[in-house]
Amino acid sequence: MVDITHKSNTLRVATAQAIVKTSLPETIDRIRNNDIPKGNVFEMTKAAGLLGVKKTPDLLPDCHPLPIEYAGIEYSIDGLEITISITVKTIYKTGVEVEAMHGASIVALTMYDMLKPVDKGVEISTIKLLNKTGGKSSYQPNTKGLSAHVVVCSDTVSKGEKEDVSGKLILSKLQALGLSTDYNVIPDEPSEIEHIIRQSDSDLIIFTGGTGVGPRDVTPDAIRPLLDTPLAGVEEEMRRYGQQRMPYAMLSRSVAGIKGQQLILAIPGSSKGAAECIEAVFPHVLHVFLVLKGKRHDS
Repeated sequence: MVDITHKSNTLRVATAQAIVKTSLPETIDRIRNNDIPKGNVFEMTKAAGLLGVKKTPDLLPDCHPLPIEYAGIEYSIDGLEITISITVKTIYKTGVEVEAMHGASIVALTMYDMLKPVDKGVEISTIKLLNKTGGKSSYQPNTKGLSAHVVVCSDTVSKGEKEDVSGKLILSKLQALGLSTDYNVIPDEPSEIEHIIRQSDSDLIIFTGGTGVGPRDVTPDAIRPLLDTPLAGVEEEMRRYGQQRMPYAMLSRSVAGIKGQQLILAIPGSSKGAAECIEAVFPHVLHVFLVLKGKRHDS
């Protein structure tokens, strides 16, 4: 199975469709009049569809078991065609599009089985996903014109005694999102950190390193007094995400906030900690730039 441990729980919604085509007008009349020998078509197929949604991971080897928190099935009749629409919702790490399509398929197959004694020409067509939302793929921020400045805070890296890994990892992730980037390495000195903040004209400044509780971990202390607006929710999400994967993440003093029109983050210096913080809040944290420009938030 695909590894989804790096993902966060979000609301995931998917709607799928299947079409059952009958060959006789009498078949539609008998469905409407509840005159099919095997029972009420809509009630029976709805029950089968709900079971199909819940049984998806039992039958498709690579599908993850997940909590189904809503499944709704609707029918519409147009001439000789019955359109089946099924919507599935969950709050989880992976989407429910396969569950929705599997449910629609089971509804259609059950309907076929119930109708074939009275209509030998019945057939199934157009099983497809209509739409899905949730997860990072549903949020594509407009990063055109946005710039980022990545700053490595490390005495050893600045002296050339150690190679930087975290800063370059962050750079690659930001570049993949379409941001233009700048890069610096500085020692763990408050004056150096303050100088970067006061001089950088980048939209986003990310400091990596110095967020722990050691005697030279001064990054948060240097940044916090310069912020206009702390973003406690971003800080909480980075720590929550990390804590689920590493019990010592609770000791991180990661920082997030706004200064003027800039977003400033301070995240751990370890490559694993840095990667997890970026994974936790990007790309959604970039929505802050729409808010700063006075754009409405889409809830």
